[in-house]
Amino acid sequence: MKRFTKAIGALVAIAACGASTAALAADDPFGFYNPVGLYFGAGVGESTIRSDDPGYGLPAYYNDHETAWKGIIGIRPISFVGAEVEYIDFGQPGHHNGYYDVNYYGYDSHPTAPILFGVGYLPIPVPFIDIYAKAGVARLRLTANDYVSEPCTTGSPCPLYAIAGRSNITQTKFAYGAGVSSKLPFGFTVRAEYERIASPFGDPDAFTVSALWTF
Repeated sequence: MKRFTKAIGALVAIAACGASTAALAADDPFGFYNPVGLYFGAGVGESTIRSDDPGYGLPAYYNDHETAWKGIIGIRPISFVGAEVEYIDFGQPGHHNGYYDVNYYGYDSHPTAPILFGVGYLPIPVPFIDIYAKAGVARLRLTANDYVSEPCTTGSPCPLYAIAGRSNITQTKFAYGAGVSSKLPFGFTVRAEYERIASPFGDPDAFTVSALWTF
């Protein structure tokens, strides 16, 4: 419910911003020729990192909320269809600590991915607002770390963890998302969107707000 409330608030803010600047918006304010609608930008937001992968033979399931960031390059050659390449870092959760036998243990994971999206825009009669959906292919890289406890010493944090094992898993997976964007003056656009990547180890997802600039 908290994430849903954040999403609604961001969408309302973007819509209000677009409405207040609609009279100033221009497709090509500097006179540049951009026939394919090339744009680039960056975004930040909140991710959920899930683990469905057991550690040390024990259940290691968790959902962590972290800070995600991404970079975007895209084209929109016609009003209803576009494509974009994105790199997203979902963030890295803290150690999930537990106790088994005589040892403490912990684990975390760090998903990142370049993604190729096709983007479809809903035809709506509002020139400064776009509603869209996107689907594509992600090259998901998951760095999973296992930790064990080390003896505590004076002045050191306790328990003190050392990496006992690390796995780098790379898979090609389906990615999808949806969002809303608002055009601003001088070729700028702001957008709020939700994205998710399918993974057998737990789907990482993110709600982000991005700023874009069209040449």
